Amino acid sequence: MSGHSTSRVARPRRTGTALRVAAGVAAVALPVALINPAAQARTTASAAAGSDASRGGHQQMPKEPVVTGWGGAVSSVDRDASQVGIDVLRDGGNAADAIVATAAALGVTEPYSAGIGGGGFLVYYDAKAKKVSTIDGRETAPKSFTAKSFTNPDGTPMNFSTVVSSGLSIGVPGTAALWANAVREHGKMSFKQVLAPAEKLARTGFVVDQTFADQTNQNAARFSMFPATARVFLRGGVAPAVGSVFRNPGLSRAYQVLANQGVKTVYNGQIGNAIVAEARRPHTARGVTVMGGQITRADLRKYTAPNRAPIASRYQGLDVYGMPVPSSGGIAIAEILNLMKAYEKKTGVAASRLSEVDYLHRFSEASATAFADRNRYVGDVEGVPVKELISPKFAKERACGFSPTSTQARPIPFGSPDGKYSGCDAKGVGQKEPYEGKSTTHLTAADKWGNVASYTLTIEQTGGSGITVPGYGFLLNNELTDFNFTPLTPGVPDPNLPGSGKRPRSSMSPTIILKNGKPYLAVGSPGGSTIITSVSQTILGYVDRDLALVDAIAAPRLSSRNGSSESAEPAIYDTSVGAGLIALGHRLSSTSEIGAVTAIRNYGKVFLAAAETTRRGGGSAMVVRPFR
Repeated sequence: MSGHSTSRVARPRRTGTALRVAAGVAAVALPVALINPAAQARTTASAAAGSDASRGGHQQMPKEPVVTGWGGAVSSVDRDASQVGIDVLRDGGNAADAIVATAAALGVTEPYSAGIGGGGFLVYYDAKAKKVSTIDGRETAPKSFTAKSFTNPDGTPMNFSTVVSSGLSIGVPGTAALWANAVREHGKMSFKQVLAPAEKLARTGFVVDQTFADQTNQNAARFSMFPATARVFLRGGVAPAVGSVFRNPGLSRAYQVLANQGVKTVYNGQIGNAIVAEARRPHTARGVTVMGGQITRADLRKYTAPNRAPIASRYQGLDVYGMPVPSSGGIAIAEILNLMKAYEKKTGVAASRLSEVDYLHRFSEASATAFADRNRYVGDVEGVPVKELISPKFAKERACGFSPTSTQARPIPFGSPDGKYSGCDAKGVGQKEPYEGKSTTHLTAADKWGNVASYTLTIEQTGGSGITVPGYGFLLNNELTDFNFTPLTPGVPDPNLPGSGKRPRSSMSPTIILKNGKPYLAVGSPGGSTIITSVSQTILGYVDRDLALVDAIAAPRLSSRNGSSESAEPAIYDTSVGAGLIALGHRLSSTSEIGAVTAIRNYGKVFLAAAETTRRGGGSAMVVRPFR
């Protein structure tokens, strides 16, 4: 395949034929390709076993990657969790209630990616106010932290593997504060009502799937280091079998306490006391020693999950809203989209006309460039040049180095977002790619009133620190390892070094897109630094590449983050597309899968919910009243 052909390649497209729906709402034109085919229904083991995730006798929904209907929608990686969110919407809750209830359920069924012991970011569209806002639930470093907290006495970085499974890696959790903030400011239900389904799910159990069993097995050696973790997740010393029912009475208790006592129990009460005690002096198996943490009760009392103004940018006539600092997601996605438009103007060829090789080449160059700027300028520090980093004029200057026929040498030097864009600026230096854990989960929700929520949460790597809070059944994060242990480049300021009370930089990218001021698309993904590329690629696939939403999510992924090589899934790496990219100078490394996107497309009062078809075992998209 030519490295610079502009011919279209064959791929699934959104058809122009439309189905008109007018059952109780104004007629809405929907492309036929977006209506969920019955063949896509895939009931999980949980449904087959009659899992009681729902409440009040609600209808159990099958696990499907795409579904369309009325009344509201939820999309997550897990059927039980999505069911909880749908039941909350059916019971009169709104998108804020549903997103928190679903997230709490994911703390049960996806405990190695999410839970009370972690943090995350929420982007929310309030239909009444017609406004997008965000809540920052990112973990914070203890007050005692300094820029040298992860260095040895000689100034070298500590051993990463040693820090990961230790108390030193644990940041002050922000998830519970975010949940309480979201329900208080945006919800219709009480905090207790919203947590009730997850408490029941933890108490009655869910059916173990292959992903849960695999992740437990992969962490078995690490989990066995900590008795409380082994008691919860390694019953009898082994991972739970696929098809067995897994119950977590400790987590059920934690949710009961949180529901009855409120969020203060985490930040100034019994759960918080237990967190501090375990983080500072983790209980370990005989012969195992790990470093203690520095979190204090004062650190917990000081924690807040603040509201922040979103990152707002424009692309193809759409308003794109993302998460601000300490996330780099909103900034990097805005820059990637701006660069794609700048490349289009520079070459005179729209992304919709490119071959798959040329499109992915263009996308790779844009994402590598955005990561060069992100790594240099974005962190929880004063003076991040946000306005300039998301400026189309800055993107135009950064596009100077782009060639449609060859790659830029990696790492691409960072640019100068100084507001003076008269030509090409290559004064920066290339920096190595920093580490970022990849265990995260994303969920989206929308309600019949027009509110929309996009939420990404995490405990950092799969299994977090590996340390479980005794008696409460949830794992603590190892989020502080998202800080750079030492500066990326000697002599170059590094905004992501640890510090007192700082929040580590994140790539989590919950995104809401408006069209003509109304909700259009909510999207996000897990995957550490690959989140940015997964979300960007999904948006571009849907907006520019004429793919149906579920196909834009399922499309083979490439993740170029300005490292020495770029990750590619087998459907790229092992095909002529990969060969074409290599011919252009790309250095590809094969990886089994990248990200796990969920999304919701709004059509007025009609919703299309979509999720992965195969990644992570396939996602779970649901609506309150599906088309039949």
